Amino acid sequence: MENSQNEKLWTKNFIVVSSINFLIILIFYLLMVTIAEHAVEEFGASTSTAGLVASIFIIGTLFGRLLTGRIMVSLGTKKTFFIGLTFFAITTLAYFIAGNLTSLMVLRLLHGFSVGIISTATGTVVARIIPPSRRGEGIGYFSMSLVLATAVGPFIGILLTQSFYNFSIIFIFNTVLVAICVATSFLLKIDENHLQQSTVKEIKLGFSIKNYIEPKSVPISFIALLIGFTYSGVMSFLSFYSKEIHLVEAGSLFFLLYAIAILVSRPFTGPLMDRRGANIIVYPALVLFSLGMWLFSQATSSFVFLVAACIIGLGYGNFNSIAQTLAIKGIETHRLGHATSTYFILYDLGLGAGPFLLGYLVPVMGYRNLFLSMVPIIIISIIGYALLVGKNEGKNVKIAKTA
Repeated sequence: MENSQNEKLWTKNFIVVSSINFLIILIFYLLMVTIAEHAVEEFGASTSTAGLVASIFIIGTLFGRLLTGRIMVSLGTKKTFFIGLTFFAITTLAYFIAGNLTSLMVLRLLHGFSVGIISTATGTVVARIIPPSRRGEGIGYFSMSLVLATAVGPFIGILLTQSFYNFSIIFIFNTVLVAICVATSFLLKIDENHLQQSTVKEIKLGFSIKNYIEPKSVPISFIALLIGFTYSGVMSFLSFYSKEIHLVEAGSLFFLLYAIAILVSRPFTGPLMDRRGANIIVYPALVLFSLGMWLFSQATSSFVFLVAACIIGLGYGNFNSIAQTLAIKGIETHRLGHATSTYFILYDLGLGAGPFLLGYLVPVMGYRNLFLSMVPIIIISIIGYALLVGKNEGKNVKIAKTA
């Protein structure tokens, strides 16, 4: 244990990559909760079309992630990272010139594609620079950049729209963040992990699903898809729900309390996974998530609403980081890019499909019943995790203890 703790985790590269990842995902989620309103107010889009404007971003992200694993094999992680960042910067600036609904939708698709490339590249870089003995802890801290961005992005987005009533302010704010990303990227030193020639040939020859997907990562990634689907309703419909139940002020604080819960718990859950395995975190996290979602659906006071935010943060937030760690656990170094993209392809599919599909159920069920119906899906996810992942994870922990 002493040797593992002496292996340095907080290197310059780790801090730079985590910071860039945080800002990119922050822009992603800031736009996710505001762009539908922009489409309605600026271009007169219907509610369903506005929902498509928001969620089509995820389709682009999926294609970006799907191709990135193979791109990194051909071009290397460093070139892929800078190509993705450049494309991301260009598409972020292009929001200023999107003059109609069609151009906005095309831009959202391309912007999502760029996020798929750059975020998969950052995840791969981090997986390679973290000491193996501290992988659970390291991925936990790195994924905190993602989870916090899912909280801070919507919080800032709602704050900006309420304060300025002008979407140009949001685009200017995003431009500043992109400039910081680009400037920070010059501090990053990526050591290419060259593959053996035989491995490259094996990956390039013919069509194979393994050229794009890491099969070993699919089980936990599928569970992440279900969990992402259940959370997507909270992310997309929070503002509408809080207005309906007359808790607008509490709604504006939801993501802030959610983020604080993650910050408080994350320093303990990552190291605990490294010592005791993933199950000791995942099962309680999913139970807490289901409890938080139930409270969220039944909230009639600000206190209950914000308690639900904390519990959802403890549950969903910690599951997310542990699941990402499991997706790359035991994966060969040259397959880390594929494993990372596999996880986020399925996870993003849940986040992206959720608002689109659940949006059709809102008129039928109402928000309370919609969120309540997510609880059984979380329970199904617990069972699925136990059968697909937890059983083997428990065996691995026992073997490690006896070794």
